[in-house]
Amino acid sequence: MRHLQSSLAILIAFNVASVLPVVANAAPLAGQMTTQVAATEAQATSSLNALLSKLGSLQANFSQTTKATSPSKQVASPKAGLKSSHLGQTFSGLMQVKRQGLFRWETTSPMKQLIVTSGKTVWIYDPDLQQATRQTLDEQMSNTPALLLSGNAAQIMKSYKVTQPNNAIPYFVLYPRAKDGVFESLAIRFEGNIPTQMVLADSLGQQTTVLFSDAKLNPVIANSQFQFVPPKGVDVIDQ
Repeated sequence: MRHLQSSLAILIAFNVASVLPVVANAAPLAGQMTTQVAATEAQATSSLNALLSKLGSLQANFSQTTKATSPSKQVASPKAGLKSSHLGQTFSGLMQVKRQGLFRWETTSPMKQLIVTSGKTVWIYDPDLQQATRQTLDEQMSNTPALLLSGNAAQIMKSYKVTQPNNAIPYFVLYPRAKDGVFESLAIRFEGNIPTQMVLADSLGQQTTVLFSDAKLNPVIANSQFQFVPPKGVDVIDQ
């Protein structure tokens, strides 16, 4: 399914395992200080909540790269995760999110693909294959990293344990409270009030780094951007 697993992991927990967050022993994001005083969970939660509360909508270019960190896990699950030909490639495009629950992730290079949801249904459109997959955004799917940018801040705190390795730096590592999710943890870094980097890793031995650039905080985004109507002749698959 091409590089879909990486993008979709940011949006939904789907039956073909994807990529996600930084594990506890992973290297820190660029610029993180060696000497640090960690925030308490309460302090970290409050700081992250304050940043997210300012985010009504967001638009940014993204650059996304996935690498294998544990080949043995890849062998154990050969059908899951990215194809080896896509590991190490960089995919780029445009992301748009809007509260509550509106999300659009459009890859433009080196191939085209669209993942979009209006909050109830998720569409994955691959124009090269003339195929669109439709999924219901159920409770399990909504308990994913996209919730950070497009969901409810209070629900985020219920779904994740929030840590802040250095209380002077807006860099957070989140761990899902549910034990059956597709990812182990999620790292997100802010500059000012804008998220600039996410690092994601999954239990299949894959790690994804997503960089955001040219970000616009709280732009006006029409709701029509989060609607999708399959073009004529496209094969629609329900999952």
